[in-house]
Amino acid sequence: MAGTGKAHLRATGAVLRAEDLVVEFPLRGGKRVHAVSGVDFDLLPGETLALVGESGSGKSTIAKAIVQLEKPTAGHVLFEGDDLTGLRAGALRQVRSRLQMVFQDPVASLNPWREVLDIIAEPLQIWGRGTRREQREAARTAMRSVGLDPETIGRRHASELSGGQCQRVSIARALMLEPRVVICDEPVAALDVSVQAQILNLLSDLKTQLSLSMLFISHDLAVVRMVSDRVMVMYLGKICEVASAASLYEAPGHPYTAMLLSSIPRLGKASTAPRYGLGTEIPSPVDPPSGCRFRTRCPLATARCANEEPVLREIADDHYVACHHADTPIPSKTDARPPAVLLP
Repeated sequence: MAGTGKAHLRATGAVLRAEDLVVEFPLRGGKRVHAVSGVDFDLLPGETLALVGESGSGKSTIAKAIVQLEKPTAGHVLFEGDDLTGLRAGALRQVRSRLQMVFQDPVASLNPWREVLDIIAEPLQIWGRGTRREQREAARTAMRSVGLDPETIGRRHASELSGGQCQRVSIARALMLEPRVVICDEPVAALDVSVQAQILNLLSDLKTQLSLSMLFISHDLAVVRMVSDRVMVMYLGKICEVASAASLYEAPGHPYTAMLLSSIPRLGKASTAPRYGLGTEIPSPVDPPSGCRFRTRCPLATARCANEEPVLREIADDHYVACHHADTPIPSKTDARPPAVLLP
């Protein structure tokens, strides 16, 4: 169940930390879209934190708020000791060189009429690092690091590349300034399954080679399992569960997480575990439910859930859940209380 709390935050050592992050968008008539509502998280050096949840849960909004593409309504984003929410434009620009982003649509994020070598070398050109010859040589090295041949691909335009090649170019460009943190916003969602595996393996290798910290955003829990050290599950702008990847997949403590995991397609022999559907659509972020925001779709919801917002609490080592009924098994019978739907 979606809730609040800071029990999951580590005391020291975080390279990136969000505190009480709120992002709202005004509408006509005085209403507001509650995209992100009081979210806290941290990211340690060399760690990959995955943000997962359905579309509309606030994952991409958090990514944009971190790099200040969307100004937070309230809260703080701390990066290497700097509060990004209070920096002026010039100081923020300096910080962004160490905080890079790979966007969801690999084709739309590149200029289709520029040559690949120029696209990758552009960050160095903007910051005036090295001569033009050094910049292009660095771009060639970056291309090789992401599995692209600079001799055959470097002079092509982005419009001539496949989606997988465009995403490799985006990754190479993001690494040119040697960032400390890379934010990957659904980096494989628009790619074929075989290409997804290549990009995920590439990101894993680069993380190890360059000691990167990564914030990996996805709605696909099967993908997240391959790349993440820690997972944060979100629902309608709130945190449901935070745990190590191993703990979360082996023993999810939250009804929403369990339902998401049961929806992962599986090949071969059918699983004997019950599969749960989420039933109705996610509620409107303009008028989110009171108390626990997941209660309108939860098979465990009670009157307490409508009146009291759950707080993140530790249920196992480094495993935190925001749910009043985290210790209650999810019903597996067809007569489970609505609105949750049990799939056959």
